[in-house]
Amino acid sequence: MRRYLDEIGPHCTLKLTKNPGSARALAREAVVEGHEIVVAAGGDGTLNEVLNGIGDVPGAFEWVRLGVLPLGTVNVFARELGIPRRLPHAWRIVLGGRERRIDLPKVEFQQHGGGATRYFAQMAGAGLDARAIQLVDWGLKKRFGPFAYVIAGLRAMRGPHGPISVDVAAQTTTGQLVLIGNGRFYGGSYVLFPDADPGDGLLDVRVFSKVSWKVLLQCGIGLLTRTLPRAAGGVCLRASDFVLRGPPDTLFELDGELIGNLPARFRIEPRALRVLIQ
Repeated sequence: MRRYLDEIGPHCTLKLTKNPGSARALAREAVVEGHEIVVAAGGDGTLNEVLNGIGDVPGAFEWVRLGVLPLGTVNVFARELGIPRRLPHAWRIVLGGRERRIDLPKVEFQQHGGGATRYFAQMAGAGLDARAIQLVDWGLKKRFGPFAYVIAGLRAMRGPHGPISVDVAAQTTTGQLVLIGNGRFYGGSYVLFPDADPGDGLLDVRVFSKVSWKVLLQCGIGLLTRTLPRAAGGVCLRASDFVLRGPPDTLFELDGELIGNLPARFRIEPRALRVLIQ
């Protein structure tokens, strides 16, 4: 890593994150300094912070392009856009890749007694999904990677699972787990939303009416057999604007990071994000 940093250092300004949230501040700082390309070097959580740091500067998405060096545990967004995990190849895309415009999802919710807005790139979830992220053991994540999320999911199954409603126009669909995708992949290179397109102006939503060991077993078989969308079941929706509601303590996550509690309104800014791809 030090050798790669020495190689790319002369071509960019390196900004080191020190704690959760610092990537957002550094990205905002980079935009204010006038950098037209801001690169997220890390996992999906770091990417989410960088995305929101750009969004903190009014109008920045109109002229700033996002680059990605996928150095995290799962890197779902990079997998979706075909960005290679090997650092030299990913860096070449930053230097000379082409631009692709994709949709920019955002969530409006209440935080600390006031309204808040948060962008995300690839995925979101409420219910068991977010609870599992809350229970992930950092040591296990560093040692075993994505397997740590499996263990956390099993632990999350023990708790209560309140009803979550998805309000789309005049239609309401209710379940115990809601997963949302701005692309096909979820949790890795697992296709959960086969019809999703990051540039179609819509989010794909899968609502599971009940969370049970049977559902988890079906999903596990689906992962092994590459038939996850059919094995997982659930109600599938597509919308550009919808609201999730649930008990006050119901958590939701964006790009694998806990953000807050429901209710939350999800919306799309069509083709507002400029991303460098190969």
